[in-house]
Amino acid sequence: MPVIGLVGTSREVLDIRLGIFREGLQDAGFIEGQNVAIEYRWSEGQTDRLPKLTAELVRRPVAVIVAASGTPGAMAAKAATATIPVVFAVSIDPVKAGLVASLNRPGGNLTGVTNLNVEIGPKRLELLHALVPTATVFGVLVDPTSRGLSDPFVSAVQTAAEGLGLQIHVLHATTERDFEAVFASLGQFKVSGLIIAPSSNYVGRVERLAALAARHAIPAVFQFRTFTAAGGLLSYGSDETEYYRMVGNITGRILRANGPPRYRCSNRRRSN
Repeated sequence: MPVIGLVGTSREVLDIRLGIFREGLQDAGFIEGQNVAIEYRWSEGQTDRLPKLTAELVRRPVAVIVAASGTPGAMAAKAATATIPVVFAVSIDPVKAGLVASLNRPGGNLTGVTNLNVEIGPKRLELLHALVPTATVFGVLVDPTSRGLSDPFVSAVQTAAEGLGLQIHVLHATTERDFEAVFASLGQFKVSGLIIAPSSNYVGRVERLAALAARHAIPAVFQFRTFTAAGGLLSYGSDETEYYRMVGNITGRILRANGPPRYRCSNRRRSN
């Protein structure tokens, strides 16, 4: 039975996505526990653990690695192996990040799905500004442990803000304690709207972020509709269901292309 190695932030964060991922696998003919096994590794929000966790799967070794912890996970997988197929789920342009050679011909051993969150960051600012037209100062909440994503995201939003004549304040938060401090400081910076940048650490905390935005009466936008379902004002981004179904389907197609595992048997008899 082939084994998939999946590296993610936490089971709690990926709970819904894992079900969708398995549906994509099943579409390609693989069902966990029947004809494929999955070994999970969780970083629990600690990005610096990703290289070690990925290396464990390389030594295992597994048939495919699924980097389900965003850009840091994809980078860790790329550094860990040049032979085991890697399927990533990232929010940046994988070509600019150096993960693949091109979108139509990735080359190497990495492929996957991107929701191009950096590219649509400016659109989130435009939508938020349209809802709060009198506002001139907006905040961007970023996760400092994911600079590979947060830096280009802030740069894109900053460029868009300059074109609209708006001012941007960059705010940093990783833990829930950080969230409290950031929202308490919004008045100090006269922030009238908040853009929550993409981060795997934020996905599992959308209810907390939505509650804080409501408590502080700050209009906010995030990438996934779970934020608005939790009471947030606005979401704008890719279809999360389709996103992880594609990751699962690509993983299954790689397994199918590689064929069933092969075993070598000795022809020597064992004497009793």
